[in-house]
Amino acid sequence: MKILDWYILKRYLGTFFTMILMFIPIGIIVDLSEKIDNILEHKAPFAAVASYYLDFTIYFANLLFPLFVFLSVIWFTSKLANKTEIIAFLSSGVSFWRFLRPYMIGAILICAGALAMGLFLAPRASQGFNEFKYTYLKKGKKVQETRNVYRQLNDSIFLYANDFKPLKKSATNFTLEYFDGNKLVTKISARTITFKDSIYELRDFVKRTVLENEDIIEKARKKDTVLPFNIDEFTPVTYVAETLNYVELSEFIEKESKRGSSDINRYKVVAYKRWSIPVSAFILTVIGVAVSSMKRRGGMGVNLAVGISLAFVFIFFDKVLGTMANQSDFPPLVAVWFPNVSFGILAIYLLYNAKR
Repeated sequence: MKILDWYILKRYLGTFFTMILMFIPIGIIVDLSEKIDNILEHKAPFAAVASYYLDFTIYFANLLFPLFVFLSVIWFTSKLANKTEIIAFLSSGVSFWRFLRPYMIGAILICAGALAMGLFLAPRASQGFNEFKYTYLKKGKKVQETRNVYRQLNDSIFLYANDFKPLKKSATNFTLEYFDGNKLVTKISARTITFKDSIYELRDFVKRTVLENEDIIEKARKKDTVLPFNIDEFTPVTYVAETLNYVELSEFIEKESKRGSSDINRYKVVAYKRWSIPVSAFILTVIGVAVSSMKRRGGMGVNLAVGISLAFVFIFFDKVLGTMANQSDFPPLVAVWFPNVSFGILAIYLLYNAKR
């Protein structure tokens, strides 16, 4: 690599990490000031709070990663332009495409790290972040309570329950049916079912086994047993997709698709964003260079204003389309990738004009 490449690459990466180190502590302080009363009220242990804010850092760094990249590029490129360093580079015979090379190298490095974080590290942080939130910050509130849950576990096992409570791992009016083709073989029912230490506790347990000439009925006031499903298979909590790594999420989506889950679009949006966020950072890098590489009369302020405006438009489309996909039949693939495609076209246009 030439001196020019190292010079720009170091400025790119240095500004990016400085931006993260500046904003993350501010985010932690603001979040702590809002939640300190709940933390003290519910007596959250110091270790749990420290772990929460470590997860908070990873969770929001991954979420706001493209914005950090975008602002970093605009910031240091505008400084280069205001000092006429870009003019000096281009006047020395360096083409604009050659000038872009260190930016592309930096974007590839950062996006590769973001991809690895989004696929494997951020899901674990999301799980710790949400578990702390619902254990200490929203203690006593409903995470999700679902009535009339009906699930087909496989071709022969069906379950039904009422008032499923994920935090308590319990449900009422439980029924589990085994079929052989179209013929009912076994039916288990209970007034309540609770999951404790890998065992299901069933109250007012009734088991009916259907034979050729008679039915065998077994009853018990309380029955501890093992059943062929996990309690989360009733209805997963709303943030479950965020807590799974990419392999687990792919298997989860396939399983939920077969079961006809009503939240399948929500899960697909999360899966597609694992890949779209690094790509969006790459696109925003190109837009940032195109917007800020020219020296303007208003200086760096004008470049930042234009860049922040574009960033908010991007975030607006991303959030609105994501919400539409979560709550309607709008295709998740279109919702996630439309902002990238549209801003990719904008990046090409701006880059062409900046080159001229």
